[in-house]
Amino acid sequence: MSAIEPTPEALLDLARLVPDGQPVVMINLLRFREWANYPAGMETEKLTGKQAYDRYGRHVLPFLMAVGGRPIWRGQASCMVIAAAGERWDEAILVQYPSRSAFERMIRNPDYQAGLVHRTAGLEETRLIATTGPQRISWLTWWLLKLAWKLRGQVSLPT
Repeated sequence: MSAIEPTPEALLDLARLVPDGQPVVMINLLRFREWANYPAGMETEKLTGKQAYDRYGRHVLPFLMAVGGRPIWRGQASCMVIAAAGERWDEAILVQYPSRSAFERMIRNPDYQAGLVHRTAGLEETRLIATTGPQRISWLTWWLLKLAWKLRGQVSLPT
């Protein structure tokens, strides 16, 4: 069974488990349909799943900006190094929101919801993972960690 839309229970878990008032980065894993699957009666030219999802992306951008969110990284999923047998993803996208409530405001907006048809038509499967508490590791911190390991004789690291 594919997962495209969040369940009401998942949205309750989001509110319960993700503290508000701090940045949230949503990890989006995307697997596109070969051909977009729009609802019966909806007039559209024949699109690939990726083309339909890109329409969703153009639709969502103003709503994302209105709540202070922004995409911070997007890339092609080239190889599943650790995954269940047969699992595959086409793309991964990281989207940062200033808070959980900013994300919730966006997804409750009826004008935003009107564009979900493109997302649903384009995706075969997806995952949306809410992450908090970014732990940035600066180059200086990384250098100090390497130095500490060298001094302790734990591992030989390249310089």
